[in-house]
Amino acid sequence: MTRNSFTAMILTITTGITAQEKGGYAELNGLNIYYEIHGSGDPVVLLHGGGSTIDSNFGRIIPLLAKTYKVIAIELQAHGHTADRSQPLSFEQDADDVAALLKKLSISKAHIMGFSNGGTTAMKVAIRHPEIVDRLILASAVYSREGMFPGFFDYMKGAKFDDMPQPLKDAYLKASPGNSKGLVTMFNRDVERMVNFKDISEELVKSIKASTLVINGDKEAVQSTHALKLSQLIPNARLLILPSGHGDYIGEICTPVIDPAMYERVVGMIGDFLN
Repeated sequence: MTRNSFTAMILTITTGITAQEKGGYAELNGLNIYYEIHGSGDPVVLLHGGGSTIDSNFGRIIPLLAKTYKVIAIELQAHGHTADRSQPLSFEQDADDVAALLKKLSISKAHIMGFSNGGTTAMKVAIRHPEIVDRLILASAVYSREGMFPGFFDYMKGAKFDDMPQPLKDAYLKASPGNSKGLVTMFNRDVERMVNFKDISEELVKSIKASTLVINGDKEAVQSTHALKLSQLIPNARLLILPSGHGDYIGEICTPVIDPAMYERVVGMIGDFLN
């Protein structure tokens, strides 16, 4: 038995994922971007939110999605395993990186699901690279500053690293062990991007042609009225409002009380939409 086949066997036994499925890095637009591939079937791309990693946002739903789909989860600039660039974060650059990765993986079209900031990135993918988007899932996503709860942007102006939730810090250091400098960089990059958040014009939102599912909690950072308006602007969109906080419905790592039945139902509804 070769070393590589032994490694693959161990990964399969312990995680159910082969070494090849686990993914790796791709050099794209001057940055080595980390990604993982789980399962098989129609491709579904997962885009994390600010301060997050693949595992912290999607760790509880990836095994469910991977039963039916080829899940491609990405860690974008300065997040998780992926290093920083010498430039601020932008949703446009993130969207271009997603498109470049799919091209590198020879995937011509995929379903795109983004959570929180990842939802804004997903909108940018649909606007800048519509040819690669099959169906779109926008989970707790904003296209304008008015979508966040009142006072959010004032809070972000004074955000301190000490206020960052510990589970998010731990998740970053799990992905990038010992990299405390990278953790602070991620925090600062995300704060800067949100402080300087620029609205996506309604005209551009209306230009999204992909069938879209907008998901939001009724008690969370993104106002449900904003999710309703987003679903009304996109020509072919449906709306799902859940009794949930920010990301609780997918079992995001900061969820105060994990309810597997909820995120299992949500994955089932996502499957119904994608099918």
